[in-house]
Amino acid sequence: MKLSGLLVFLSASLSFAAPSDPPNVVLVMADDQGWGDMAYNGHPQVKTPHFDAMAREGIRFDQFHAAAPVCSPTRGSVMTGRTPNRFGCFSWGHTLRPQEVTIGEVMQKAGYRTGHFGKWHLGSVQKASPVSPGASGFDRWVSAPNFFDLDPILSDQGRAVQFQGDSSDITADLALKFIRQCAEKDQRFLAVVWFGSPHSPHKALDADRDLYADQPKNVRDFYGEITAIDRAFGRIREELKKLDLRDETVLWYCSDNGALPKIGSSGGRRGNKGKIYEGGLLVPSLLEWPAQFKEPKVITTPCVTSDILPTIADITGAAIGHQMPLDGQSLLPVLESDSDKRSKPIGFWEAGKGGISTPSDKWMADLLADQAKGIEPSEPARLMPDAGKIGEPVSLTSFAGHSAWLEWPWKLHRIEKKGEVEWELYNLATDANEEHILIAEQPERFAAMRAALENWLESVARSLNGEDYR
Repeated sequence: MKLSGLLVFLSASLSFAAPSDPPNVVLVMADDQGWGDMAYNGHPQVKTPHFDAMAREGIRFDQFHAAAPVCSPTRGSVMTGRTPNRFGCFSWGHTLRPQEVTIGEVMQKAGYRTGHFGKWHLGSVQKASPVSPGASGFDRWVSAPNFFDLDPILSDQGRAVQFQGDSSDITADLALKFIRQCAEKDQRFLAVVWFGSPHSPHKALDADRDLYADQPKNVRDFYGEITAIDRAFGRIREELKKLDLRDETVLWYCSDNGALPKIGSSGGRRGNKGKIYEGGLLVPSLLEWPAQFKEPKVITTPCVTSDILPTIADITGAAIGHQMPLDGQSLLPVLESDSDKRSKPIGFWEAGKGGISTPSDKWMADLLADQAKGIEPSEPARLMPDAGKIGEPVSLTSFAGHSAWLEWPWKLHRIEKKGEVEWELYNLATDANEEHILIAEQPERFAAMRAALENWLESVARSLNGEDYR
């Protein structure tokens, strides 16, 4: 496929007329909550009453995927609508590129006030960094460089501040203050609310932990953190109602990757966090916009976090601007119909590159201490001044690691190690656990999907090489 044709294929189709009075947007994300870590998805112990209520009353996505099986890349996909390898966000601790167009920037240009609260993990949270939340389209931000737990130190627009309490409650408090301020000024807003839980080490409040007294200690803390997220999310949802904003607000929840090994639940699917199999990619997701979608609905169409930006742009009428290839699509046609088809497949690529250490607790404690002395740390590892640098060109024919192409109900895996490539083809409708390889039974389908996946991988490599910025 020629690149020009591929650009057309990957670009979002923003064809729906935006409402004359566009809604507010609140995007909420958990850190390491698997698909099965919800009571409404059948978990036998964990208590999630607020999520359960929204699953009954709003829109429930049963086939919603993270764009990557670990945190930073998926968060980058929400910011850009693009698969994260396009901008070099290969694994945890890798950053955005400043050249990318973010959802914050898109919504700013559409007249929205934008806020980020909680885990960032796409760059620095120091004010001078080119990949801080402030440099990435957020007017107001109180953020952490990575996951954070009880009594965290967070960066308030670059100034370290000590907080007390549960991290999810704190994150919700910060977001709600921003929302109230916007409501007082009748200002449309985008609030990105990214919890630092239930990432390890699990440290729940006593009251949340005690709900699971019959479980082992580590499990009590893990479940307690999920219950804290549920409570914090419920407070956001309730406050929108009290402010008379619920009908005119798109509230969207998901997690950043699939289940943690051993302690988390994938709902029985193969794999877990870090894996391209469904257990590492499938996440819980809920959405409501009562003014537009008055009846509850369950969506079984495969969706992905890269869909969030084009969907929000479609809903609000915001212009994305410089149209680099998008991997996501607007989900409005899916939300407004009974079709289980999406307009294009979903690609995944875990390139086998390691993560980059981002010790949030240490960095924030250092920042607090240094700023008290009038010092601003300037180490490159913390400021990340070279985040926009394009490295040596990568191959357009060799794609190391594990990639996959999801064209429902078929999912093709490509696994390249030391130049050798193995293929696996599964029918997820009949084999959700990805156990029975069907290449021999589906030679024509395999050939077509193989060509599509390799074309997509080439386009991702071209983006990584900087071709989108020329």
